[in-house]
Amino acid sequence: MSEAGQEPGRPILLTAPDELRGVTQEWRCQGHRVGLVPTMGALHRGHMALVAAARAAADRVVVSIFVNPLQFGPGDDYQRYPRNQAEDLLALAAAGVDAAYLPPTEAVYPNGFATSITVDSASADRWEGHFRPGHFQGVAVVVAKLFAATGPCSAFFGEKDAQQAALVTRLARDIDLGVQVVVCPVVRDPDGLALSSRNAYLDGSQRGAALCLNRALRAAALAFREGSRSGRHLSCLASQVIESEPAAKLDYAAVVDPISFVPQVEADGSSRLILAARVGGVRLLDTGVLAELATWGASGQDRA
Repeated sequence: MSEAGQEPGRPILLTAPDELRGVTQEWRCQGHRVGLVPTMGALHRGHMALVAAARAAADRVVVSIFVNPLQFGPGDDYQRYPRNQAEDLLALAAAGVDAAYLPPTEAVYPNGFATSITVDSASADRWEGHFRPGHFQGVAVVVAKLFAATGPCSAFFGEKDAQQAALVTRLARDIDLGVQVVVCPVVRDPDGLALSSRNAYLDGSQRGAALCLNRALRAAALAFREGSRSGRHLSCLASQVIESEPAAKLDYAAVVDPISFVPQVEADGSSRLILAARVGGVRLLDTGVLAELATWGASGQDRA
């Protein structure tokens, strides 16, 4: 056995906040930088890209796997959210992860748990907050608990959930937990579809229909590259692409400020296009910063 009871080639398995806290404190006492990758499991290449970024920036990496009930509302897919713990652990071992944090629900939310966190309503009530009431409050609680148990570290989140990443960045700053939030680029399949654990729900035809989100990004990018700076016009172009796909139901398409997520009348290169749509009952997100989208080739596969 190696340090902290770790078997060679396998991550330490942790199931309680105190266990996580003890291991990360030991690492820091040894002079190691700690990286945290929070996930809900069903790991894919997008998650593993976060792990790779954490490994590059930190000396020790812990990945949490916890399907957080507080961020699922009525009609959401909490019960059927994909759970592949055995496969996930094999992937983490292959990636050289040092510890895996897999707490049961009662360890995160013990009997009598009654604490909530109020997040900025000006941004949290828009977009994802509007379509998933209470979602960001649930995210804020679980992330705050993860940060508190891990202690000072760098925490790695994916850009695809851009509004969540912005909220978590503000949370870490406002509560002063000594956590640096690192947001990593969207990872895509070769055809341009953004990776998501929920993609597993899509059948063949639905997966093809889901590519309308990528086409929407490219349509707005082309207009921006050709000189359009109207946030409304760019949003409408993206909306029209998604609405032209019979199997897709648009939730929103908007050009927003990258920090506040307020809709922008006049877009610039730092503006972010955010998309959400349902395909076959599966809710999918995609996003991109306009200046970066404008560099895409015709296929939109630049980040695959």
